[in-house]
Amino acid sequence: MKKLQYIKILLFMGLLLNTSCVKDLVDLDLTENPNYLSEEQVDPDYLLNGIQVRFGYLVEKFGLIGGRLTRIDHMSGRFYKSVYSPDDLNDEWRYAYSEILRDTKAMNKIAEEKGLKHHVAIGKVLTAYTLMTLVDFFGDVPYSEAMNEDIIYPKVDDGASVYASAIKLLDEAITLFGEDAGAEPAKDFFYDGDWEKWVKLANTLKMKAYMTTRLVDSNALDKFNDIVTSGNYITDTSEDFQFTWSSNDINPDSRHPRYRASYTSSGGQIYQSNSFMDYMTGPDDGAYLAFDHFDPRSLFYFYRQVSATPGEAGEPADEIVLECSVFDPPPHYEGYTFCGVAKGWWGRDHGNDRGIPPDGFLRTLFGVYPAGGVLDDLSYEAQKDGAGYGGAGITPIMLASWVKFMIAEYYMVNGDVANAKSNMFEGMDISFDKVYNFKPTTDRFDWIFSGSLLPTYQEYAEYFESQLSDDWDNASSDDERWNILARQYFVAMFGNGIDAYNFYRRTGYPHDLQPNLEPDPGPFIRSLYYPANSVNNNPNMKQKSSVAEQVFWDTNPASPGFPISN
Repeated sequence: MKKLQYIKILLFMGLLLNTSCVKDLVDLDLTENPNYLSEEQVDPDYLLNGIQVRFGYLVEKFGLIGGRLTRIDHMSGRFYKSVYSPDDLNDEWRYAYSEILRDTKAMNKIAEEKGLKHHVAIGKVLTAYTLMTLVDFFGDVPYSEAMNEDIIYPKVDDGASVYASAIKLLDEAITLFGEDAGAEPAKDFFYDGDWEKWVKLANTLKMKAYMTTRLVDSNALDKFNDIVTSGNYITDTSEDFQFTWSSNDINPDSRHPRYRASYTSSGGQIYQSNSFMDYMTGPDDGAYLAFDHFDPRSLFYFYRQVSATPGEAGEPADEIVLECSVFDPPPHYEGYTFCGVAKGWWGRDHGNDRGIPPDGFLRTLFGVYPAGGVLDDLSYEAQKDGAGYGGAGITPIMLASWVKFMIAEYYMVNGDVANAKSNMFEGMDISFDKVYNFKPTTDRFDWIFSGSLLPTYQEYAEYFESQLSDDWDNASSDDERWNILARQYFVAMFGNGIDAYNFYRRTGYPHDLQPNLEPDPGPFIRSLYYPANSVNNNPNMKQKSSVAEQVFWDTNPASPGFPISN
């Protein structure tokens, strides 16, 4: 009979972040094995806990890939075809299939037999998001046969059918959330058992699906608007869908992965995106932090370990720690930031894959939001492990601010620039509020600015919005407005670039993203290569010929002509 291989279930909670709690279903037709527990003996709460944690890791990994491709985060690699090799993607595939989809199927079977409807509903929502993300990044993927233990080599399903299955799962989850569940999940990492919020999330994920597929579904925008009209979707930061990390650093290390990559004994191990920091901090007019178009969220997103950047704002170049500071920008970088951003925002340009100099205690680190790091309070001190909030941050997955940007996109598509603008600014306001109140940093932050010549955070935000409002109203074309909308959407999505990557391929905006350092980097990545393990072990999967292959909902022109910012 079928059994669950679950040898280390008693160690599960100690290994929660390091191993999957359920292994593959295997055939045991011989005798009882004391190392195996029957399905009836497995606690669905243990399974659900592991699924939720692995889901957080999965979103974080794909969010970083999407952020790098859209310049929210720094991407290392001057040729798109080699930025992500098939060997680079095995972990994401394993998290999705072996440790989320398969474990969810196993949990749901047990939970359904016990009448645990809310366990099943949560599993369906997380499965739906996982399936849509797999399609968004890989295109056609296995699903209908992938969870069948009797099929060794599952075939791939076309992306449209997988998306349809995901939407169906969300509808089923909405129904289950409204029913009596029997015993509730022991731990709901996201909404602590508030099932009305889960229903709002499921509807919001349907909105995301409809917006993503609007180029191939003529009814998608109507279905999107039907949910908006209902009002039963995420509208407030208290309903935000996010995975919360802790400051625990051992057994297990459950700190935010971006914190772990920034605050180490040898300094920062990851670079920030120069162009993203340049956009957020605005043109340097020489006055200290009194920049035109300065976004105050910068001081929460990034922590500067130094107050100056070599080669910028009159600072001397330094070939040892910032090699490019002694170079002239390449011709195709005319009009774009190059090498560094003034006043210590020290990162790297898109595609820069040069060797690593001794700059671990010089480069800009992830700040308070969302990684749980240090507030940039103008102290400019080198930071090590344990600083700030110790990694107790979040991975944002679907936020109220993002929903407003989706609604703004809806209005832009329909030619209503006034409503697009109002929803964009509502999204910005929600984002400002979330970031500013994310951690108890406001007393320190306000102390810096109170009684000084510098404006308060609120004054910064109001001034920034007034400048952006003028830009919108004075725009000479809708192209310029799309650029503003896209840029601000990307800023609000800092910490998870999944939806930014989708937006970029769906609309082509913004048109003014920093180019790759390589003048001819090849076609932009419209989908990732399949992971090596999946292709090498499954004869029914064939590797893609190019990363230029487009997913089913991306009907825009082929790369390299599209997107323009390549």
